Amino acid sequence: MLWSLIKILVFIAIIALLAIGAGYLMESEGGVQITLAGTEYTLSPLQSAIAAILLVVLVWLGLKLLSLLVATLKFLNGDDTALSRYFDRNRERKGYEALSEGLLALASGEGKLAMSKASKAERYLHKPELTNLLTAQAAELTGDRTKAATTYKQLIKTDSTRFVGVRGIMKQKLADGDTDTARKLAQKAFELKPRHEETQDVLLKLQAQAHDWAGARNTLNAKLKSGSLPRDVYTRREAVLALSEARDIVAQDATLESREQAIEANRLSPDLVPAAAMAARSYIAKGKPRNAVKVLKKAWSAQPHPDLAAAFAEIEPNETPEQRLKRFAALTKIQPQHPETRLVLAELNIVAEDFPEARRALGDLVNSDGDARAFTLMAAIERGEGASDSVVQGWLAKALNSPRGPQWVCESCHHIHVAWAPVCEQCDSFDTLAWETPEAPEIGSATGVHMLPLIVGESEGTPKPDADTDTGVIDVTVTKNGPEPTEGRKEPG
Repeated sequence: MLWSLIKILVFIAIIALLAIGAGYLMESEGGVQITLAGTEYTLSPLQSAIAAILLVVLVWLGLKLLSLLVATLKFLNGDDTALSRYFDRNRERKGYEALSEGLLALASGEGKLAMSKASKAERYLHKPELTNLLTAQAAELTGDRTKAATTYKQLIKTDSTRFVGVRGIMKQKLADGDTDTARKLAQKAFELKPRHEETQDVLLKLQAQAHDWAGARNTLNAKLKSGSLPRDVYTRREAVLALSEARDIVAQDATLESREQAIEANRLSPDLVPAAAMAARSYIAKGKPRNAVKVLKKAWSAQPHPDLAAAFAEIEPNETPEQRLKRFAALTKIQPQHPETRLVLAELNIVAEDFPEARRALGDLVNSDGDARAFTLMAAIERGEGASDSVVQGWLAKALNSPRGPQWVCESCHHIHVAWAPVCEQCDSFDTLAWETPEAPEIGSATGVHMLPLIVGESEGTPKPDADTDTGVIDVTVTKNGPEPTEGRKEPG
């Protein structure tokens, strides 16, 4: 407000000064005499001032016309002039308009229009670092992958766009299934931009697929340093990589090294079930059963699991069922109400032929959280107590038509795995397997009950095949001498 007032006052002062000056000139005597071609011209002071101003204006216009003439001559000679810069600005404006229209067309899914606008933008701008990316993406949108690949290769030639070109070709190789070449390109892109989160994830995934555990660890460290990975997630994935490396070493019969890797994996993440089971077996092989018990108890407190129970059973492989039941108390007392603990206790009591105690261990599990394994154990208990075939068949029918309980499920694609693996076999995601119950039952056939004769047999006098499940541990057979529960492939007893 004050500045506006000052400007108004300055303007009024200037006008007043000009008016005073004009009045002074009009009142002044004398003037200027000019003789031109024998004719004299007498100008009053005011007319002289006006003539001086007009002369200055004419001189200025003359200089401008002269500059225009010189600029035109230079333009014709090929030099950079204001005229050429004007046309350059006009071309640049049209080029950026075409570029923006191409980007909008690309976002709208109009590939051909985007290609056309990209060509127009290149014709006006002559900046391939801007237009080539639009051209490549438009070519991919229209299905012209050859054009896209050629354009990405052109981007590689320039330092400022090299990363974009490498990343574009890498994605093409991934789409083609050429993971080896894609991994090399991802490594190159990672070297160009080590803090680029998407490149880190792609490289880590490809390295895990290729079992390049050392390279995967380097990438994991880079993710931690760049701040794109929390410390707890980093620690778990470091354990997963150590465990995966140990598993590969076991396959190569390098026993000593694999033991150390398994123990290291368990130290990094004690709640990782496969690492705990492998570390326990490593301690057993070293003759250190107390260390194995310590590892398994700590893992069991985090998540009871059949693999942990199987490893715990391997500590004393030659003990009697009663001795094993007593020794397992150290494990089962940690989380006594957990379904896995109750199932393990039921299995141990069945092997020890204490069927009433096995029934008490199961409790209401068959009603509240029943799955195929619980129903199979219940069938074994009924058979052990001398129940009729119809009762046993009833429990087995429930087992056949029930979910199989917790399994290794990929959190990304929900694919069910028979055993734990660092990489999902369905979607190739890294460290996404979790021990949980699938969202939907994997057994959906309404005619499954017709397979019961294959499981329990036609009559009591005929030997019958075993009935088990992937996570079950007890086989139920019928013999001429009566019920006989036998030990399954994962039986901790």
